[in-house]
Amino acid sequence: MIDPVELTRELIRFETINPPGNETPCAEHIGGLLEKAGFDFAYHPMEENRANLIARIGGGSGGKPLCLTGHVDVVPLGAAPWSVDPFAAEMADGKIYGRGSTDMKSGVAAIISAVVELAPRLAGTPGLVLVITAGEERGCQGANFLAKQDPSVLGEAGALLVAEPTSNRPLNGHKGVLWVEGRATGVTAHGSMPEKGENAIYKAARVIGKLEKLKLEEGRDLPSALPTLNVGWFHGGMNINSVPDEAKFGLDIRMVPGLIEAEVMETLAKIGGEDVSFTRFGYSAPVYTEPSDPWLAQVREIAADITGERHDPSIATYFTDASALTAAYGYPPVCILGPGEPDMAHQTDEFCYVRRIEEARAVFTEVIRRWCRL
Repeated sequence: MIDPVELTRELIRFETINPPGNETPCAEHIGGLLEKAGFDFAYHPMEENRANLIARIGGGSGGKPLCLTGHVDVVPLGAAPWSVDPFAAEMADGKIYGRGSTDMKSGVAAIISAVVELAPRLAGTPGLVLVITAGEERGCQGANFLAKQDPSVLGEAGALLVAEPTSNRPLNGHKGVLWVEGRATGVTAHGSMPEKGENAIYKAARVIGKLEKLKLEEGRDLPSALPTLNVGWFHGGMNINSVPDEAKFGLDIRMVPGLIEAEVMETLAKIGGEDVSFTRFGYSAPVYTEPSDPWLAQVREIAADITGERHDPSIATYFTDASALTAAYGYPPVCILGPGEPDMAHQTDEFCYVRRIEEARAVFTEVIRRWCRL
C-alpha cells in the first residue's frame, strides 16, 4: 500500500516548474510505482525531459476503462517570498506545504495510491487508464500532444476523472479559455513633440477601458457559470522620450458552454475598430457533463458519503486537461474532483490539507471499485 500523503511529499520534491517543466524524473518515479503494481505503461515525451505517462491495467471485459488523469508540472513561485521551502514538503497543522501541494501533486498521489492498492483485483474488469501529463499549466500542452497522436496511444475511456483541486467537491465541468493578443499601432515622434506622432498606448488604453465593461453573457442562454475577461499583461513603447508606435496586451477570456469562440472574436474586432487588432493564440474548450448523468451522480454520492459534505452541481472556473482528453475519448462523462484547495492554487505558501488527500484516496478507491464491479 502506498501512503498518499507521503507520496504527495515525494512528488513535491521534484522541481517541475513550467517553464521549463522537467517533468520526466517525476513521471519516471510514478512509472516505477506503477510497474511494481503490474501496470503496462509507456512514456510519451513531447520535448527533451518532458515526458507524459500513460498506464493501463485490466480492460477487455465489460466495457471501456475508467480514465484518471492529472499533471505534474507546477507554476513558478512568484515574486512574493515564501515562509517555507517550496520544495521541502514540510508538514504543520494538518497541512502539507509546497509548490504543487494543491495543484496538483496531491491529486496525482491520491490516484496512484488508490490504483496500486486495487491493481491485483483488476484483471478481467473494464480496467483503468492513467494519463499523467506534462505542460498543463501553459495550455494543456501534454494532453494536446497526446490527443494528436495515433488514437491507440490514448485508447478508449468510458468516463474521465480529473484530480484537479476542488476540496473533494465533485464538479461536472469547467470553463474553457481563449487567449487573445491585442495590438495597436501608431506613429513615433520625439517625446517633446507628441503632436507630430500617433500614440499607440492611448489607442490601446481606450479599447481596454471598453473591454473592462464588456459583458460577454448578455443575450445568451448560458447553462453554467458566467464567462470572464481579464487583461493579463500590457507592453508599449521603447523609451520614455518617444511617442510609442506599438502597444500590445493579452486577454484571458474564460469560456462557458453556449459562448462561441468566433462570436467572441467578432465582438472584440468591433470594439477594437481601427485602433486595435486582435489575434487568437490559444484556446481550450469548456467541458460540461449534465448533472443527471448516472456515473456523475454516483460519484457525487460516493464523495458525499466519504467527506460528509453535499454540494449542488457546479463547474470549475479554471480549465483542465479534460479540454483535450474529453474530445479525444469521444466526449464521455467528466468529473473534476481532487484534494487540493482551489483558493491555494498558484499562491505563495501553497498548501493542501492532509485529511483531504486521505479523503480523495478513499473516494477514488470506491469510484474504481464501482466502475470495475469489484
